[in-house]
Amino acid sequence: MLIFALSMIIHQFYDKDLAHASYAIIEAGQAIVVDPARDPQPYYDFANQHESRIVGVIETHPHADFISSHLEIHQTTGATIYASRLLGATYPHQAFDDGDVINLGNVQLKAMNTPGHSPDSICILVIDEQGQETALFSGDTLFVGDVGRPDLREGVGNIKAKKEDLARQMYQSTRQKLMTLPADVVVYPAHGPGSLCGKNMSPDLHSTIGRELRQNYALQLMDELQFVQTLTTDQPFMPLYFGYDVELNKQGAPALAASLAAIPHLETGSQLEAGITIVDTRPKALFNEGHYTNAINLQLQGKFETWLGAVIAPHEPFYLVAADEEALAVALKRAAKIGYEQYIKGALIADYSAQQTFAPLDMDDFKAYPEKYTLIDTRNWNEINAGLLFADSLMIPLPELRYRLHEIPTDKPIVVHCAAGYRSAAARSIIAAHLPNVPVYDLSDAVLEWA
Repeated sequence: MLIFALSMIIHQFYDKDLAHASYAIIEAGQAIVVDPARDPQPYYDFANQHESRIVGVIETHPHADFISSHLEIHQTTGATIYASRLLGATYPHQAFDDGDVINLGNVQLKAMNTPGHSPDSICILVIDEQGQETALFSGDTLFVGDVGRPDLREGVGNIKAKKEDLARQMYQSTRQKLMTLPADVVVYPAHGPGSLCGKNMSPDLHSTIGRELRQNYALQLMDELQFVQTLTTDQPFMPLYFGYDVELNKQGAPALAASLAAIPHLETGSQLEAGITIVDTRPKALFNEGHYTNAINLQLQGKFETWLGAVIAPHEPFYLVAADEEALAVALKRAAKIGYEQYIKGALIADYSAQQTFAPLDMDDFKAYPEKYTLIDTRNWNEINAGLLFADSLMIPLPELRYRLHEIPTDKPIVVHCAAGYRSAAARSIIAAHLPNVPVYDLSDAVLEWA
């Protein structure tokens, strides 16, 4: 998305895998990047395309769901990093808080402290060359149709806060600051639909203050207590990696290319060290035909980063397997988006003569005699609470599975399901590794018959 406002250019970069939006603002041959993704190259390319120099990087807060390239951009270009003093950043930066202004040609970028999603969140108000407030880079404070969840900073970051306290701060940030802006101010959030940083995001990737006042549930008339109760209820699950990413972003991640280059590449068929987790990123059909014994099937097609960071704990070493060289390169870069490339013990192409295979479920037998099977529902709690697909299911969401394997009975064959087949493929591989003497089957996309 490219937007021109007089001489200013605003460009949105959008990563569908993480539902993450970052931005470049160009004015008078200078560029500032807001909430950049791990790979800085697109921002360099865009600045070069417009014959501009990157002079600044703004972090609206230390992100939980992706690793930012702010430090690498600073080290490569000399650009100043701007962040709230409350963040406690250990990288070189300039404090950017309420009333602070960055002059970019004839445009001003003004900081607004807006705690709520995190104690150190800021928004950036754009004031054009005519003195008009025209745009808001809202970070994870205000989304299209939602506001940022308040429960990610109870145990990490420079400032820790209870979710109820942050929800109260969000109430004040929205009512006292954001909702007082002119209705035509364009809102550019850091995330879109599918992000775990909110619960009710619109498919649209930008909005206006006026539209949000009309349509955003969180900006409607309600008292503070009702707001807190609403905002702290029914938030999505929190992957294991979120706290890790907050801390890594607070100090700044290593440069991407060098970090990827340090990963050992192993020959196909290599003997892998016992006890180290193996993540196989191939489509489940290929995985089922043959894979390393006890490998976990986290398919590259889908929300790979989210599930990698939900199933594999931060700092846990693992091997990364892919179908071919091209897929392996993609998998490595996607793992790096959440800072997990540092824990890859080795990367390799799949051995199609590998030791373990998975058999398909006999659907006729399952439909005729479902009582012969232990059913495991691996959907998230909000899905489970909305209604079970099978009345007697054992409910273990995928992010909890590796820690609740002891709860699974072993007296019957096991059938695993989710909502469409991605999570159940991962869950089957995890359970099969734990219970090698019990048949484990994946209902896969056949679950749609019961949905």
